[in-house]
Amino acid sequence: MSEKIDLSTFVLSEDEEFMNANHRAYFRAKLNAWKNDILHEARETLDHLAEESANHPDLADRASSETDRAIELRARDRQRKLIAKIDAALQRLDEGTYGYCEETGEPIGLKRLDARPIATLSIEAQERHERREKVYRDE
Repeated sequence: MSEKIDLSTFVLSEDEEFMNANHRAYFRAKLNAWKNDILHEARETLDHLAEESANHPDLADRASSETDRAIELRARDRQRKLIAKIDAALQRLDEGTYGYCEETGEPIGLKRLDARPIATLSIEAQERHERREKVYRDE
């Protein structure tokens, strides 16, 4: 199958070999679409912040505007980190390691990857990781 995948009609199949060319093309398209959406939103935010930089004579309006700006910038920072994870997933696709658990080397599973395309751990490994994290956090 070609690298072009229609995300609206393509259906992942568990009956096929795991991470075959179709799966790789699907996840590459999904990751790139997600990244493009984030970048588009970031451009809109920058445009909005540039428009909004007007001086507010009223202190309450200015405080409200600053709070809104801080929230927007914090959200954009989280999305910047998400882009780094998307880029890492695309790199793993190029290297042929995408879809395999970093801890066990086992397939992560198509349903999990479809829901969370940047996943690096299988559900079991993720649960173990979260339990360890909780134990250390509670100490």
